[in-house]
Amino acid sequence: MQAEGAPSPFGGGSDRVMRRVVFAAASAGILIMAFILIFLAANGLPVLREAPLEQILFSTEWYPTEEPPAFGMAALIAGTLSVTLLSCLLAVPAALALGVFTSEAAPRRARDFFKLMLELLSFLPSIVLGFIGMTVVAPWMQESLGAASGLNLLNASLMLGFLMIPQVASLTDEALASVPRDLRDASYALGATRTETVLKVVFPAAARGISAAVLLGVMRALGETMVVLMAAGGAAVLPSLLTDPVRPLTSTIAAEMGETPFGSAHYHALFFAGLLLLLMTLALNIVSMRLERKGMVK
Repeated sequence: MQAEGAPSPFGGGSDRVMRRVVFAAASAGILIMAFILIFLAANGLPVLREAPLEQILFSTEWYPTEEPPAFGMAALIAGTLSVTLLSCLLAVPAALALGVFTSEAAPRRARDFFKLMLELLSFLPSIVLGFIGMTVVAPWMQESLGAASGLNLLNASLMLGFLMIPQVASLTDEALASVPRDLRDASYALGATRTETVLKVVFPAAARGISAAVLLGVMRALGETMVVLMAAGGAAVLPSLLTDPVRPLTSTIAAEMGETPFGSAHYHALFFAGLLLLLMTLALNIVSMRLERKGMVK
């Protein structure tokens, strides 16, 4: 037994050390993010000397190598948002259902198997999915849907959705598993069925973890490069159909940065595209924090 008056090995000085370690880690993360933001702004904002902000944001004319160059990114922004939104609509319901199944309904052996498969699929290289989209899904879409090109918005969204499902489902399973068993037992004792318990007790109790899982999935789709580079079609146009080709910001940066002269207007325009991506990600985080503060996410 610990002698009376002796300092606890888990209190006092060790608490201060842990607080300092956590504070240092958090500060380092904030500094790194600030450095990235400043770096992108320093290299991206000079493009505003070549074209006004309104033209960059609302024009669909993306011809950075022409004379005179055109830096309209509206089609690129629309491609990014449309691919992200459609992939989320396809993947999030399936991922949540899979997470609920593995946590609440699957037998233990089946749960262990599904968890292992989800963990393995989470490490699947995105370039593999892009290759599948090019060689398998694209020809099927041309034959079955009559699409002019199988490399389009729907193809890229399907591949992105498949990339999101393992991550969102695995984190959803962990969030649901963290809910105390007592809540479930109390619900059953009051006569609730398993479905009612999951939907009205367990799911609301795990809402914070589930919302974080969905947010991570959305940001993964927003920042993904190889899948959209290989499967989206690469046309800088505003999509009107699911089978229209698109060109998101990420694939534009990946495709053009390697051949762009250093310090040119085109170079600064690509950095400005990266700045827009970062601002979109920050906006998602801010919206999530606002919803949480208002009590909409509990």
